[in-house]
Amino acid sequence: MSLNRAEQMVFDYLQQQPDEKRHWQHKVTGISARARDPHGAALELEGELWRFFEERSGVASPFRETAQREGLRRTSLRNLAEYLLRLWAPVKARPRGENEEPWRPYA
Repeated sequence: MSLNRAEQMVFDYLQQQPDEKRHWQHKVTGISARARDPHGAALELEGELWRFFEERSGVASPFRETAQREGLRRTSLRNLAEYLLRLWAPVKARPRGENEEPWRPYA
């Protein structure tokens, strides 16, 4: 998966800050648990990540330097949201209909 510069900065920051990483792991699993579908979870998580990016840009390096140099333009964090959901959210079984056959490859 390819991340843009802002997404990569957030991901690297989370990897370097164990407390922040645990906080975000908990947040990702919570969002995933209450979301009706993966797309909704990714949208909600993207909004949370952007709020985090904005908040960190006032106080933490490297966010502060990037905001001073480039300004604080809204940047998509959707790929990062989807990636974090894949990494940290438990896999949900897809409910099958009553008459639906189980999926079998090459059946």
